[in-house]
Amino acid sequence: MKFLRIFILSTLLFVFAAAIGAGAYYTSVTKDAKLCPEKLLLSDLTATVYGDSGKAVKSAGVLSKKNTVKAENLPNHTKRAFVDTEDKRFYSHGGFDFKRMVKAAARNLGSMSFKEGASTISQQLIKNTHLSQEKTIKRKLKEIKLTRQLESRYSKEEILEKYLNTIYFGHSCFGIGSASEYYFGKTPSELTVSESAILAGLVKSPNNYSPFKNPVQCEKRRNLVLSLMKAQGHIDKAEYALALGEPLPTAPSASLGGESYLRFVFDELETLAEKYSFTVGGRLQIYTYLDEKLQSALAQAAKDTPSDKTVTVLDAKTHGFKGCYSTIGNIARSPGSILKPLLVYAPAIELNQLSPATAILDEKTNFSGYTPENYGGGYSGYVSAREALAKSLNIPAVKVLNSVGIEKAKPYLEKLGLSLKKEDESLALALGGMKDGYSLKQLVSAYSAFSDGGKYENGAFIKEVVIDGRSVYKRKIRKTRVFSEETAYLTTDMLKTAAQTGTAKKLRTLPFPIAAKTGTAGTKEKNTDAYAVTVTTKDIVGVWLGNADHSAIPFTGGGEPCNIAYAVNEYLYNLYLLRNEKIQNFQKPNGVQAVNLDKIEYSDTHNIVLADENAPKQFVFSEVFKSSALPRGKSYKFSNPSISAPQISVWGRTVRIDFSNGAPDYYDYIIQRYDYATHSTVYQGKYQKIFSDEGVKENKNYIYTVIPVYNGVKGKAVVLPEICLKGSAKPPNEPPEITNKDWWEY
Repeated sequence: MKFLRIFILSTLLFVFAAAIGAGAYYTSVTKDAKLCPEKLLLSDLTATVYGDSGKAVKSAGVLSKKNTVKAENLPNHTKRAFVDTEDKRFYSHGGFDFKRMVKAAARNLGSMSFKEGASTISQQLIKNTHLSQEKTIKRKLKEIKLTRQLESRYSKEEILEKYLNTIYFGHSCFGIGSASEYYFGKTPSELTVSESAILAGLVKSPNNYSPFKNPVQCEKRRNLVLSLMKAQGHIDKAEYALALGEPLPTAPSASLGGESYLRFVFDELETLAEKYSFTVGGRLQIYTYLDEKLQSALAQAAKDTPSDKTVTVLDAKTHGFKGCYSTIGNIARSPGSILKPLLVYAPAIELNQLSPATAILDEKTNFSGYTPENYGGGYSGYVSAREALAKSLNIPAVKVLNSVGIEKAKPYLEKLGLSLKKEDESLALALGGMKDGYSLKQLVSAYSAFSDGGKYENGAFIKEVVIDGRSVYKRKIRKTRVFSEETAYLTTDMLKTAAQTGTAKKLRTLPFPIAAKTGTAGTKEKNTDAYAVTVTTKDIVGVWLGNADHSAIPFTGGGEPCNIAYAVNEYLYNLYLLRNEKIQNFQKPNGVQAVNLDKIEYSDTHNIVLADENAPKQFVFSEVFKSSALPRGKSYKFSNPSISAPQISVWGRTVRIDFSNGAPDYYDYIIQRYDYATHSTVYQGKYQKIFSDEGVKENKNYIYTVIPVYNGVKGKAVVLPEICLKGSAKPPNEPPEITNKDWWEY
């Protein structure tokens, strides 16, 4: 018994000492933790965005217009949506929901994780406005002290009001006033039950539950909030059913306009917060790649276009977006022919199944029931891959994808950050035919691989995020090799042709090397999307025109999008001139060679053959190839002239030799005639379509040879079939006189 008393006493002393020590530690750690009323309000210091120069360009106070809302002006169902979802015992606890904390701890222990949270609305308000992002015991102790101060100083309605006015709702919306306006175009006092549930559902993860990013997940989350409200008795069955049937918003209530770059910044911020586990709150400093003057130039270039639009500029070196003007946001649309270089031509070149010179027959083709057509109809016959891409011909693109195979082409697209759904995997992909499509941001990022030697890095708006003085994210560029340098160069070189003589030829007068691709999507009845993407060694410029409701637009990619792309590139060019910088040409890798090809062979047989060194310029054209995949065949047309045998025939008393088939007009010709006893040269000179020889006799056999000659070099003689002119006069009725005389007397 004595031992037991000693043990109990020792234990009590230990617990007492631990409690004193814990109290002392708590007091020491939290001595500077003081509630600051000014931090509980949305201000210009809540979030500050810095441009590439390091200068502050915009604050959340301006962005969210400081739409402070009084709790008394909020519908009861709006307040209950947040309370029932985030903290159902909010009005009864003193800042901490101990019952919920125990349940959360038990669930976390059971799942061996820390997924289940137990923060009350009061705790969330403190975390979002007063504390850093550190997940430490010190931070938690400060949170406890500040939450107690909050609860002792303000009423529950005041705490809820401050919470709703400072919480982040996604898409750069701080506070319920800004969120109501952005998502629904109304004040918070006008929110329906469904709209209130959507906003309450956003708090947990604005990135995952935005109706504009993930409508399916948004609807599920809204319905969960509604079920919680019904379970707590704050809406009845009729209100619940009505709210379930209310459609989600499909687009922001107003054009983004001048705030568009910031919207993209905050969209990216939400994704980063999910990925790197930090909360959007506190004193937020966001460092971006924004060039404010360029941003103004983008808005100016697209201002008169009567449709929705997005115009972006991505720096080819940093892979950071220097400017992005949009009236619609980061939406996904059908990419049209913009996808051709990424999915079709570059993969085919990479797999050595194609070169820029490869001849492809552009003709009506049925691919197991799929019969694509070229834009505007018509067919071009045999064209090179370079011309097919430059002119954005559809049938050659489908033929190439069919040859490569979707399974082999798909991985290249995915490495470029462009995922494919199984339902989209058909040959129509070659023309950008797919259900959802991609955002312009994704497409421009993918095109940056061509300017960066085949390496891909997802384009970004944010360099660094600092919360309450602590860096929670700093961008590190990690490039992925998608194509070889050779493939990137060859594809870019083909796209330079598109900017000179192809669908993007409106750009041809720009005084620097530029590659481009246009695209148009829609139906036979209307165009709904029009694109132009340009690539230089400095920048990748993207232009999209369309309407949020997919209504018709009067544009094709080669029209107004190219005009806008021209204006943006011209602005950039002048900017670089002021800085004494030059837009360099794309550097040809060591593994790429330019070779001369035989134009005659290419035109006549569509075969790729190296040109004869002696060939005149008019019979040669140059093309670039991978050094590892150079043409092997070579022409000797001019160093060793050769022809097919001309046709020989008899016309009356004349022998005719027809050179019109297989005998080129760039040779001289020597024609010789043999009659078994003598031979003579009957012609020597320039090409004649028909040569006629009248110096022949009847009933005599002749053999003709034809020798092609170029610059004095004689080729192999071609021997023509033996020919004879048969006499045509009838034999006399009487025998010749000589038969009636003694022949020896003569």
